[in-house]
Amino acid sequence: MRLMRHLDCSFLPLSSNAWTKSILVVSACMFVLSLWLNVAISADSDTAKPAIPSDPNNTKAFEYKLENRPDPFVPFITEKAAASNVDMDEVLDNGGPLTGMQLFEPGQLTLVALIKKGSENMAMVQDFTGKGYVLSEGTKIGRRGVVKTFMPQSVIIEETAVTRAGKKTVTEVVMLLKKEGEK
Repeated sequence: MRLMRHLDCSFLPLSSNAWTKSILVVSACMFVLSLWLNVAISADSDTAKPAIPSDPNNTKAFEYKLENRPDPFVPFITEKAAASNVDMDEVLDNGGPLTGMQLFEPGQLTLVALIKKGSENMAMVQDFTGKGYVLSEGTKIGRRGVVKTFMPQSVIIEETAVTRAGKKTVTEVVMLLKKEGEK
């Protein structure tokens, strides 16, 4: 009470007597709350059960109830689903950007000339617009092709494809030299 006489509580809408009562009520509530928490904490530590059951012959096992939940022990991808959706003979693309002669498949080009420069063989091809290109051994053509060899009247292109199963398939495409006027 003495302390309250020295405090100036004129800014509060409560009288000094009401102010004193409210402080007493709040402190009593805090005291009761702290006692209740201490009792609850000590009760939990005294009655805590061990995580491992003490009875090794425990016949009551844990049972998982699905209740519209998926079974956590079933794999996400089943063999049937994986096998039915994927074609193992599907040819995979290398995925890199196509440049130069890789933009044309061998069937889109016409062989117009075979050239020999010293010991090096070359061929001239043209696209459907009439634009010409020069091929030499090792030139990449199309998505999977490489110029392999030059014959007297043709160019042999070797196409290597890899399937999803890892099987390599090699095919040869022959571009024949057409005589003038031949289609």
